[in-house]
Formats: sequence, C-alpha cells, structure tokens
Amino acid sequence: MKGSDLIRLIDEMQHLKNIDREIIFSGIESALQLAAEKKYGEGAGVVVAIDRDKGDIVAKRGDESLDPAEFGRIAAQSAKNVMIQKIREAECNSVFGEYAAMKGDLVHGAVTRNDGGACIVNLGKTESILPRSEQIPGETHHVNERIKAVILEVKKQGHRVKIVLSRTHPEFVRRLFEQEIPEIKERTIEIKAIAREAGYRAKIAVSSVDMKVDCVGACVGVRGSRIKNIVDELGGERIDIVRWNESLQVMIPNALQPAQVDEVFLYPRVGRVIVLVKDDQLSLAIGRRGQNVRLASKLVGWDIEIMTMDEMSDSVERAEKWFRKIPNLSDELLEMFITEGFMSYVDITFIEPADLAELGGITEAEAADLIQFAENESERMENSKGEDAPDEEESAGRTVAMIPDPDAVPVAPSAEGETTASTGGPIVMEQEQAAVEEAEAVPEAASEAEASALVTEEVPPPA
Repeated sequence: MKGSDLIRLIDEMQHLKNIDREIIFSGIESALQLAAEKKYGEGAGVVVAIDRDKGDIVAKRGDESLDPAEFGRIAAQSAKNVMIQKIREAECNSVFGEYAAMKGDLVHGAVTRNDGGACIVNLGKTESILPRSEQIPGETHHVNERIKAVILEVKKQGHRVKIVLSRTHPEFVRRLFEQEIPEIKERTIEIKAIAREAGYRAKIAVSSVDMKVDCVGACVGVRGSRIKNIVDELGGERIDIVRWNESLQVMIPNALQPAQVDEVFLYPRVGRVIVLVKDDQLSLAIGRRGQNVRLASKLVGWDIEIMTMDEMSDSVERAEKWFRKIPNLSDELLEMFITEGFMSYVDITFIEPADLAELGGITEAEAADLIQFAENESERMENSKGEDAPDEEESAGRTVAMIPDPDAVPVAPSAEGETTASTGGPIVMEQEQAAVEEAEAVPEAASEAEASALVTEEVPPPA
C-alpha cells in the first residue's frame, strides 16, 4: 500500500470513529511488529516504524531493510487481528470518554428493538439501553419511535460501553425545563430543588435572579403554553411549580400547596416539622396515599408531619403521659422535651447523652440512664403493641423521614402569601379559597388528579 493511501485511510478512520491518529499509527506499528517477529523470531531485532507525514512503512533488521509484504500470510492475519483489537479498544475509550462527560445530559435517540421490557436506543454513534425500571410507569415505546432521556450511567463491559438511560430520574425533568424555558437555560431562573414520583406528580422549586421576572409565571407560560410540552413528554404527569424561599416558614407552605397551612413549627434537634392545618385541608395537605406531603418533604429536605390543632394537642398530651413514667424526670425537663419536639420515646433515643445533659441541666450519667429507659420502653411498646403504642396506620402517609438541615433554627410562621403553579397554570389565591371549599365535597377515595382539578386554573392537565 502506498503511503498516501495509508494516510487517507487513517484520516478517514479518525473522522468516522473519533480516534486519535497517533493511536491508529501505534496500532498498525504494533501489528506489523508482531508479524515481523512471527516470521523472523522475537530475537531477530526487527524494528517497524511508520512515517507520520508520508505514511511510508519502514521495517529493518539491523541495517537490512525488510519488505512488509514478505512477512507471510499467517503473520499478516495475526497483524490484522491485533490492529482490529487496538482500534476497537481505542473506539471504546473514545465512546466512553465522550458519553461519560455527558452523564445527566438530555439525549435523543430512536428505539431499535425491545428486549424483555427494556428498550435498545440508537444514539447515533452507539447504542444505549433504557431499562424497564427507568421508564415512566404506564408508557410503552415502539420500534423506530424517537424518545428523549437523560444519561444515567456509563460503564465499560469488556471492549463495549454500556450506556444506561432514564426517564424517571428528577434530572430528566430539569433538562426538559431547560429545553423548553429560555429563562432557565439563560440562568435568569434557577431550579432550586426537584421532588418527583415518575408518572404521577412532581414538585419543582424555582427562583429568579431578576426581580422583574416572575419565575413561576415564566415557567408556566400564557395559559400553560410552556409547561404543556413538558407535561406531554411526561405522559400527563402533574407538575407543581412553587416559588423557592430560603426561609422554611415560607418555603414549607409553598411546598404543601394547594393546601392552606395555618402554622409551621420547626424542631431542628429532632429534624421534624409539624404543620398545622384545618380539618378541611387535612386530606389535601397529605395527598392521595401521602403523596403531597411526601414530595414536599423531599423538596425541603425535612420530615414533615401534618396535623390538625386537635391532633397536635392529643400528641402533646400522649407524650406527657409517656414521659412522666421516666424515673426522676423533673417538670423542667419534661417541658424541655415537649418544647424541643420530642413526641415519643424513640425521639429521645436519637440524642447523645452529652447533648441531653447540657440541654436538660443533668449529669451525663443521668442522661445515659434516661436514654436507656427510653430505649427499653420503645422496644417494649413495639413488641407489645399495647394501648400506649402510637397508631402507625393513623400516622402513615403523613410523614417522610428526611435528613434535617443542621444549620436551621426555629422560626415563627409567616402570614405572607405565596403562589404556586400546577400543570394548568398559576393559581390565583382568591380562586383557590373557593376551589378548596369545593374540594371538601371530594370523597377520600377520589383520585388526586380529581382533587387537584378543583384547585388549578384555566388549562387542565392533558389527558
């Protein structure tokens, strides 16, 4: 082969496979070196090199020049296999490096086949897999259908690269918003947090760096025109857009909308937030199977418990009754437990003896004994399931365990009104009050979508 032809082939391979020229040259040299050693022996001192500019192959054994065409058919076949292996390795490394850098990015591809519920998606340069677990519940994909997804994972498997896609990850919603909302792509509006249960509902907290730009209204668009494309892509998944606020006294009521909140009590020591609502708002705040409060908890990063005033009073009375069984417990320490948000023996077991001693004005040994008593009582109540044990079914769906913010401090509830937007458009507060009153008539067994339809404005979510 002429040197010019070799250079042309290498340039073409570099363009098609995105492989560095030097890697290709080195692979060919290694292959020819192996072929020469097979013919003349490993100790023959044969050296093979390729001119990087002209493409001429130079093979020498000492001062003797060798013709690569004389290496033999078997040696040439071995050289070909080595060269193919080297190029495949280089191609694998190139694909891995390219897509590993795109982890979390939105990609488009065509479904080439279905494999046991998983979809094989052609991304152009390589194929990827969309597992069944990463598909939105209820959706199906057909061959030749073009879909969007985010790259969830990129890893090597031998000489192949496995790219895993996802349509259920919260990052998928973020990328769709960046694609559809220019202000987010330009960073005028920032997505602060996303909580999502794919196929059912998502909550997104947004803020604006420009006070003149309404972050919620800009994301929804006129009559929901902007959010509509995102909802369609998600198969009708309901999206609540709420205004982000650094203050939890404002952010938590925002996250729980469309329910109206009366008061918010923060207990940083136990990582709990107790939110008081009226009786007619209780079901709306909790949501169907606890979905609303669960998503709100994920959004703000706190364990949120929804209560009415009567339930709050009952919890405090029940906690006082339990705590009075603790030997030598002073009234001051009992009041401190209630003030700090300790509502059960289990809450006490999470505090360190040194912290309890400092907090309650007792010795560390006394604190250790108190915590040990609380551990024993909590185990006894768990095993006996007696009358003193809390009703787990009653509290199920109202709380979600989250990691508390260690820097948070107790704050008083704010009366400042905030707005949210659902998939249908911004909620007007005056209309919301009337709509919530209508929601009282919705039976508990009704779907959440039916209840939410009473508190959304103008444009209903797509079917």
